Amino acid sequence: MTAAKHFPYINSHMFTEQVAIADIAKQVKTPFYCYSQQAIEENYLSYQQAFAKQDALICYAVKANGNQAVLTTLANLGSGADVVSVGEIKRALSAGIPANKIVYSGVAKSESEIEFALEQDIFQFNVESEPELELISQVASRLNTTAAIAFRINPDVCAQTHEKISTGKAENKFGVPISKARQAYQQAASLPAIKVQGVDVHIGSQLTQLSPFAEAFARVAELVTQLNEDGHTISVVDIGGGLGIDYQGEQVPTKAEYAQVVHDALGDLNCQIVIEPGRSLLGDAGILVSSVVFVKHGEEREFLMLDAGMNDLLRPSLYDAYHDILAVDNSQTEQQAYDIVGPVCETGDTFAKSRKINRSEAGDLIAIMSCGAYGAVMASNYNARLTVPEVLVSKDNFALIRKRPSYDDLIKQDIVPDWLA
Repeated sequence: MTAAKHFPYINSHMFTEQVAIADIAKQVKTPFYCYSQQAIEENYLSYQQAFAKQDALICYAVKANGNQAVLTTLANLGSGADVVSVGEIKRALSAGIPANKIVYSGVAKSESEIEFALEQDIFQFNVESEPELELISQVASRLNTTAAIAFRINPDVCAQTHEKISTGKAENKFGVPISKARQAYQQAASLPAIKVQGVDVHIGSQLTQLSPFAEAFARVAELVTQLNEDGHTISVVDIGGGLGIDYQGEQVPTKAEYAQVVHDALGDLNCQIVIEPGRSLLGDAGILVSSVVFVKHGEEREFLMLDAGMNDLLRPSLYDAYHDILAVDNSQTEQQAYDIVGPVCETGDTFAKSRKINRSEAGDLIAIMSCGAYGAVMASNYNARLTVPEVLVSKDNFALIRKRPSYDDLIKQDIVPDWLA
């Protein structure tokens, strides 16, 4: 069993920083998410160092993990925010991220959302379509203000990632086709209350090769040159996020290698570069800790039945995503193949099939690795299950950063009309 970088074994017990995972489990009870503050900081600073020689603004993709403690950790390091909703704008502002470091993405911004963002004077709207542009112009005119915009360009580049997280092909719903970009920018320049300042591209998530980035950035560089020749002043290139992490032994490019690709493609444009990392900041900084409820001996296989379910971590069910699954206590070295499943009433409530891990029994703690991104933030109350708490570790301290609600809290969310009472 291989220890993860930020969750090593010390005397056969899994730790993060200076805290034993088992000690957290005694107080918080399983299942729970656990994050290492040091890991988050190291991941952010590695981007900062890689792009130190470029005019770059790092805007964390809030959708990856929106916990206020996570956002505050990044705000304290100087991070901006890439947001896709008013809720995420409010989270970012509440955590101390200034509005002039907030980029608003998202494919269907409503009038009230646009109005709120304009009132905060955010850095930039990443515009997904011509109708959205027209609505932004109308709202900005009504508010007697100006909206700084970049069109999200769909470069028709295959990201070589899972189809559900690939966003840069012609058939995807995202962005303006690059073939129509110059027309779109011409329209933007003709509208009132619009400041054309940038070009945005984001081709997908969990990319582990640099060639799709290089291809997309080359197309963007050509477009920026054309737009400047058309009379626009493009001062910002938003390159999105998408750099992957090691889930299953993937050879992931370093931040420095990624930054070099950016510099090679875009360095001559004299533009500020906006980077929107999410998964690569939070993914390997978090785990989901669960307990074995039963070991079930089926006719054809052994089932390890956990108290965490697909409502707590959706990625394996939604994307067939692979996560390492490790015993928190590594002293039992005998291996056993299990189907590792949860308690939800769905066959899809399966974290792994025929996965070899340490032989386990009821009560043992299990860690599902590398789920700091798109874990807790996608959780639900399906089967009337309580959303799991979240814990942040810093050196030899840990704190509950989101508590587990009660069943009363869950039930009181619903309102029974008078005629039924």
